[in-house]
Order: sequence, then structure tokens, then C-alpha cells
Amino acid sequence: MKLFTTLTSIVFLVGISLSSATFAKNERKLVIDEKQTSQHSTKINGKKIKYSATTGTQPVWDDEGSPTASLFYTYYQRTDIKNNSKRPLLISFNGGPGSASVWMHVAYTGPKVLNVDDEGYPLQPYGVKTNPYSILDVADIVFVNPVNTGYSRVLPNKDGKIPSKEEQKAMFFGVNADVKYLAEWVNTFVTRNNRWRSPKYLIGESYGTTRVSGLALALQQQQWMYVNGVILVSPTDIGIKRDGPVKSANRLPYFAAAAWYHNALPALYQAKDLDELLPEVEQFTINEYMPALAKGGFISSDEKLNIAKWVSMYSGLSVDAIIANNLDINNNFFWKELLRDRKQTIGRLDSRYLGIDKKVAGSRPDYNAELTSWLHSFTPAINYYLREELNYKTDVKYNMFGNVHPWNRSNNNTGENLRLAMAQNPYLNVMIQSGYFDGATNYFDAKYTMWQLDPSGQMRDRLSFKGYRSGHMMYLRHEDLKQSNQDVRQFIQQTLPAEDEAAKY
Repeated sequence: MKLFTTLTSIVFLVGISLSSATFAKNERKLVIDEKQTSQHSTKINGKKIKYSATTGTQPVWDDEGSPTASLFYTYYQRTDIKNNSKRPLLISFNGGPGSASVWMHVAYTGPKVLNVDDEGYPLQPYGVKTNPYSILDVADIVFVNPVNTGYSRVLPNKDGKIPSKEEQKAMFFGVNADVKYLAEWVNTFVTRNNRWRSPKYLIGESYGTTRVSGLALALQQQQWMYVNGVILVSPTDIGIKRDGPVKSANRLPYFAAAAWYHNALPALYQAKDLDELLPEVEQFTINEYMPALAKGGFISSDEKLNIAKWVSMYSGLSVDAIIANNLDINNNFFWKELLRDRKQTIGRLDSRYLGIDKKVAGSRPDYNAELTSWLHSFTPAINYYLREELNYKTDVKYNMFGNVHPWNRSNNNTGENLRLAMAQNPYLNVMIQSGYFDGATNYFDAKYTMWQLDPSGQMRDRLSFKGYRSGHMMYLRHEDLKQSNQDVRQFIQQTLPAEDEAAKY
């Protein structure tokens, strides 16, 4: 009986041990450091190429060498090239902050794009299709997910505890903390993948433009890594102030573009092509609208009425509405007011999209019409693609938007950092890409940022702007997917120095 009791106890204890091991094994945690590679082929601009796709995680370490987070990435490398030492590497970031790399990964430069129609609206069944315009023919690409985005996660500390929110903020969640740890991560990635000799390019979208502007200098000064180009897609202010009358006036060219798209302008201006209309509105904005706003409450009644009439003609809003807002129209009011008579609102990130509100009355839309449409497509597509086509399997949730707030936005000098990086590196060029119908980071703000980036004007030949007839993610529209990729391709090809071209002034 005693022997039976002893055996029963042993079996019970072993059972507990096995159950604990099984439970631990099945915890929903990301593997800190792993990768796997699959082989593929595609056609780009009619030419067949072979490439590998590596999905994996790579740690972020603290000063003591302990892992503090692990970042998920996808790395595409052309395999029918014998020597990649001269082959460019494009390092890609999205924004938010708190947004995964999904947007440009499966909609812009990568070898696959969303199953959407020619204007970018979602189609079922959800998924991806070949991107015939990907820039993978001229550059390898790595899509990086910052902490808490995609599958990337904060790791427990040496005591097995997740750092507090304040500790995480200091480590990861701020303009400068973000740049610092990502610069270290990029260094490790480049070293592990033997890409030190490759020409390197940074591309960022939205807040990602703040990120890559800061990285350009951080890589130079902290990692001794010099890049050849920075591409700013739908840029934020990157620390270059646009307050007061500048901020208010700069919205008008975007208002004109959105109103034009929805046939809401007077016939004279509606009949003009966008390429003819926008330069006219831009000149009015700089030469007349901005100075009028600067006068504030001391503008004369006659001038106020005259400016209101012009703003009305260019924006599609009524003179009364403009006067009632003291000539200063905010975005939310515009999105609600432009098509109020049609009982429709327009989108924030892409004003081609239409929404319907509970009430026609009000001063702002109930929701962002474009974002709900995009999440239709992107969320199922990235989960399907990584798991079923690239064979990356995990029970960790893919965060389209991760918890990174509150974000420390203080001491944002990323625009000045980009200028200094350019000054120190004669090879470094910058291209800006913007959609005319983007109301979140409007195209004229992007132009203004470009104009103010280098006040000396001595580097203006290394700065360029490209505009497209779509929104924040201009590449969702098929025609702009083709053109924007071609613009990136040409930017890379044109900024590669000749073998005997020294980095000097």
C-alpha cells in the first residue's frame, strides 16, 4: 500500500511537471532571436527576378548586453545577383508612432501588394497579389517593426518583470529614444547580413519621416554608418515649426485639391486640371492668404471679405462659413462641411473616401472614412501573408497599431538633424513624396518643410518633391503605385555615386 502511495505521488508530481512544461511551452511569447528564409520569384516591369524572404526577430540590447526588446522584420534580398556589395539596401519604417510596417510592406515597395481595386478600395477575398512595380529589382528591402508594433515586443528585465510604463517610455517611446535604439538595431542588422559595403537608403512614412530624419544623423554620429538617401513619404513637420498663419494658410492648396476631386469648385476652377489649379492656389496662399491671416483681428472689413471670396472659390466652402471662422478653416470643419449638402463627409488621410454621419449637423466627422476601409484590407492580408506565404507562425498578435503612448515628443530636432547629416555627407540626398488628397500631412506642408529644411539654399539641388493624385498612402491607387515606385527607383539609381566619385564638396 505504501509502495502504491509512493508511485501515485511520483506519477502526480511528474504530471504536474509535464503540465507546467507544456504550459510554459505554450505561453504566447515571441522568440527573441530567430529567422527563417523562403525562396520566391516574381516579375517586375516585365523582367523575372528571384529573391529570398527572411522573416525573423532580432533583439535590442541595453548597455549591459541584456535584451530589452525584440523587433520583428521581413528582409527581401534578390538572389540572382552574385555580389551584393554594390547593391542598395532600403530600410523601411512606417509611423504612427505605434504603427506596424505593414502599410508600405504589402502596399508599396515590396514584392506583394494588397488585393484592392485600381483606386485602392478593398476587395474580397482578402489577400495579396504580385506587385509588378516593386523596387526589389534595384534594391534589397528590410521592413522593420518598432517596439510593440507588428510582432515586436518589450522583453522582461533581469528579474523577469516587464519594465514599467515610465521605464518603457524612457527606453523606447519618444522621438529621441526611438531613434537611439533603432540606430543600434540597424547596425546589428547590417553587420549580421554583411551589408556594410552596400549603399544604404532610409524610407519612412508619416511619423516614420521623423524617425528616418533622426536616424540619418544618429547612424552617422553614433554608428559611423553613412546613408546615400532618405525618402520622406507623407512627411510630418520633422521638428520644423509651422505655427500660426503658416499652419492655417498651408491647408488651402489641399482644400482646393479635395474640393476639385469632388467637383465642388466653381465651374471656372473645376474645369482646370489639377496641375494648373494647384500652382495658382499656392501662389495665392503665400502672397495673399498668409499675410491676411497674419493681420488677425486688425484686418480691414473689405480685405477680409475679398480674401474670403477667394478662399471660397478655391476651397468649395461658402463665403459665410469662411467669415464665420475668421478666415481660418480647420481640417475637421472642412471634412464635415465640404459635402454637407450631399449628406457626406470626406476622409482625413485620403479625402477621396466618403463617409456618412449620424447627423448632418456638427463640426467634425464621426469617423475617418479611409482608415476603416484600409483596415478591411490590411489586417487580414498581413496575417495571411506572413503565416501562409512566408511561413512565419506565431500565436503573438500582429499589432497594426501598438501601445506606445504617451509618446515623448520633446526636443524634436529631427529636421535639423537631417540637414546636418546632409551637410556632413555630400552623398546624402532627400526626396519627398506626397498625395494631393492627404489631409493629415498635407502636400503643401511637405513642400514648406522642404523649403525650410536648408535655409542656406546650398543643398537645394539634393532635395526633391513628387506629388500624386491620391492620399496619405498614395501607392494604394494603381496609377500612383506604378509612378511612386518608379520615382523611388530613379532616386536610388540617380543618387548612387560613380566608383571614382569622392564624398567631397
